[in-house]
Amino acid sequence: MRHPLTTTTPERCAAAVSDLFDVVFQDLESWRDSIAQAGASTRPAELDALVESLVIPSLTLPHPTLIGAGFIAAPEFVHGRDVHFSWWLGPLESNPLLGITTVPTRLDLGARIYTEYLRDVRQLEWYSIPESTHQRHVTGPYVDHLCTCDYIFTVTMPVRVGQQMIGVVGADVSVRRLETALLPLFLAADQPLALVNAVGRVVISTEPTVQVGQLAPHDGAAVDCAGVPFRVLISPATPSRD
Repeated sequence: MRHPLTTTTPERCAAAVSDLFDVVFQDLESWRDSIAQAGASTRPAELDALVESLVIPSLTLPHPTLIGAGFIAAPEFVHGRDVHFSWWLGPLESNPLLGITTVPTRLDLGARIYTEYLRDVRQLEWYSIPESTHQRHVTGPYVDHLCTCDYIFTVTMPVRVGQQMIGVVGADVSVRRLETALLPLFLAADQPLALVNAVGRVVISTEPTVQVGQLAPHDGAAVDCAGVPFRVLISPATPSRD
């Protein structure tokens, strides 16, 4: 159902998506610079304290976009450890692992299942692509079995000291929070719209037959979202079942 008083355009919706992720990128750039400035000689405890001080303000905003954030060190950057996560989760309304939380919590890998795949983070998209391209990257949406058990995007950016990549800074954005922020604007359009990722998987939809998580074949008009791998489909087609 379209909003009876206010209308918007697909272009405005696409711009809103770009603007939302631009804020996330700005946070990551600031964190990246602070961690790089600390240098490769930072001790684990000092590194964790620094990362915590950087990410907590964004996780505790009144209506946060981020559901988790932190720094994942390159293998052997933290001496004697194959993998080191300085990662915090923001307050959660409901979570199968943590229940309801009212303050940020540190990710404890030792208390998690599904961690075997983290032994070589260099094979994971959110790490390998920033490592190879030296650019920021958006992974997802995918189901996060490690922290939230929800559909999320992970936004990552490489951290370099000289010619050495010492890890990536990252942030998780839940699809539900993205929908909360953007769906009212999408609903104000005078035609059905769907936000899809680079492979056409639906993230947000105002067309009842086009469900989140499905692929939406589309040969009609679309608007690219500048700076991020998303498009706004205009009058999207009924998705295939996969």
